Amino acid sequence: MKTGNTKTERRVRYLSLDEGQLLVRLARRAITARLENKTLETPQTTQTLKEKFGVFVTLNKASPRELRGCIGFPYPELPLRDATIRAAIYAATEDPRFEPVSLEEFQKDIVVEVTVLTPPQALHFDDRKRLPELITVGRHGLIVEGHGTSGLLLPQVAVEWNWDSTDFLSNCCIKAGLPPDYWLLDGTTVKVFEGEIFEEIKPAGDIRRKSNGE
Repeated sequence: MKTGNTKTERRVRYLSLDEGQLLVRLARRAITARLENKTLETPQTTQTLKEKFGVFVTLNKASPRELRGCIGFPYPELPLRDATIRAAIYAATEDPRFEPVSLEEFQKDIVVEVTVLTPPQALHFDDRKRLPELITVGRHGLIVEGHGTSGLLLPQVAVEWNWDSTDFLSNCCIKAGLPPDYWLLDGTTVKVFEGEIFEEIKPAGDIRRKSNGE
């Protein structure tokens, strides 16, 4: 028996392009204010942005394209506006994989990407070897939980690395600090979510809705 998201379900979309653009601009303003030691002015918002969503803010070097920071909240615990502000600041200043971003670097060479998450849903299959059948690369993000740890990979990661769904599962286990085959074990929970992605085309430039397949 299997439950959870399937490949035939309709993609979930909550935000308009205008709302996505507002979030990306808000993330940039929040980071700039923190790096300049200024107070962020109260941002404009819509009713949707007051609702609780999971969200990740990713910072990439514009040229050559390279990850510079990524932190977020996988579960809908905070209003989207507030979660985006916090995630943006953390991505710029507290990602343990990188040195904090400087103001000059941020203004000249960093593009901001915001991924708004649907609520994660657990996958179940009597035969765990068939879990990859429930995962659509380019659409689903993954969370692996269990054995005292957890790991998360956004939907765009599998596309960027050209992984199939089995590779995706294995690498999410590695992200959690587990052996790559631990998704096969009882006691490991695999969850999927979808993401709406909005990104700057260039630093502080135009903002587009990004397909997970790009």
